[in-house]
Amino acid sequence: MILPLTPLRCLERALDLFSNKTGVICGETSLTYAQFGERCQRLATALPSLGVEPGDRVAYLSFNTHKLLEGYYGVVQAGAIVMPINVRLSVEELVVILNHSGAKVLFFENDFAAMVDQLRPRCKGVAHFIDLDTPAYGDLLASGRLQEADILAVDENSVAELFYTSGSTGTPKGVMLTHRNLYLHALSVATLDQDPANTIDLHTIPLFHANGWGRPQSSTMLGFTQVMVRRFDPATVFALIERHRATEMSVVPTMANMLLNSPALGSHDLSSMRIIMLGGAASTPELVTRMEAAFNCRVHAGYGLTETCPVLTVSRLKSEVLEADPVEGQRRRAMTGWAIPGVTVRVADLHGNPVPRDGQTIGEIIARGDQVMLGYYNEPEATEAVIRNHWFHTGDMAVWDEEGYVHIVDRKKEIIISGGENISSLEVERAIFSHEAVLECAVVAAPDDEWGEVPAAVIVLKEGRTLSEEELLTFLKTRLGKFKLPRVIEFTSDPLPKTGTGKIRKLVLRERFWAGKEKRIQG
Repeated sequence: MILPLTPLRCLERALDLFSNKTGVICGETSLTYAQFGERCQRLATALPSLGVEPGDRVAYLSFNTHKLLEGYYGVVQAGAIVMPINVRLSVEELVVILNHSGAKVLFFENDFAAMVDQLRPRCKGVAHFIDLDTPAYGDLLASGRLQEADILAVDENSVAELFYTSGSTGTPKGVMLTHRNLYLHALSVATLDQDPANTIDLHTIPLFHANGWGRPQSSTMLGFTQVMVRRFDPATVFALIERHRATEMSVVPTMANMLLNSPALGSHDLSSMRIIMLGGAASTPELVTRMEAAFNCRVHAGYGLTETCPVLTVSRLKSEVLEADPVEGQRRRAMTGWAIPGVTVRVADLHGNPVPRDGQTIGEIIARGDQVMLGYYNEPEATEAVIRNHWFHTGDMAVWDEEGYVHIVDRKKEIIISGGENISSLEVERAIFSHEAVLECAVVAAPDDEWGEVPAAVIVLKEGRTLSEEELLTFLKTRLGKFKLPRVIEFTSDPLPKTGTGKIRKLVLRERFWAGKEKRIQG
């Protein structure tokens, strides 16, 4: 028997097996899976009244709420494409995305009403702007009917979700994920969970972020209780863990840093936590160690991209030998990890040939698997540039070892070439971050008349701490080769610029240094 592969089967399973279980908790609202499923069905059957047809894009501008989560199933059941948008984008960026995607409907929270007023005259293709916090949304659901999804009618190769990349290294692109991509990714991720019956999943990362929207399908399939964290705030996260006895959550390193440095740490019972996933950016053994000490649970790094649904690898320990060595175990858990089921990963040279598994030879991470995107929306050339010979080229530079553990050293575009030497900005960042006075840092290439470019570090210190340039360099000299030491060091009290997904906008920092160079040349 051959059935279409679609994320709608994740909800179908939850309704069959967990209908009376609390499925979604959002503030004071608590929904069983049966109640959640009914809302999704009503949304699906109501959307055609707005003129939504199969293949149309339905956008959301919302924090993490049950209404946004309903879109993951209701919009898809209607045959349309759900498109959560980064809530931290500017009006100009939103205009570009809405017009490029051709979205027909925009659901939004009232927090964004003023921005939406600016979008209306500039996004003529959007036929309906619906405020999720007004009776309009409730009336829309009420107009729908209860109707189970027709799984057999689904084309598994059609697009179900459209996500625009963060734009941390360039212009955002629309990533097309098919029904097949999403369902097989959910199955792969589901194999990693060890106790689904007792899992309470905290949706800490925004659902427009790769690490956020990669969880709803597998969490629903396994019948997790899903707790929505509307907006990330350390004190709120601690309180929700204590209140709902949450067992799992995912955070990006910047979030982990905020949790560790929050005054509220230690004021709540966090003993229910079993596992924390670190993703979205490179981690460090120090960060893993500190997180495990703070939450008294296992912490693993993971790796993936918007283009891969997102998870490609997780830094699980492969043997009792590694478990027996705590230091080695922490080092491994901070690595990019090894491929999850359904994924093949290689670290390859310029010709696509695997580099030696020696932990030293640098190559690009390439991957193939069931969850690799269909392509970029309306951008065939950009798609062809990253998917070649059935391999997706990530642009991330890494090393790997005999066990298949991958360790990212940098983005291809962020490698610093100084005097002919390749310097990993991530390696320098890890060394700086290991200093106890450092809250966050970023290392980029700055122009240099002699060496072409040199490492430049921009650093934010923890509150009440001091650190001089000389003290930092003395600290780094025992950890980095001389040619890797930052030649430019800036301390700032302002938070580093970040994308809506928590990644540091290194391109912004880099351009500032190079703009100065251009002015000197012009002068």
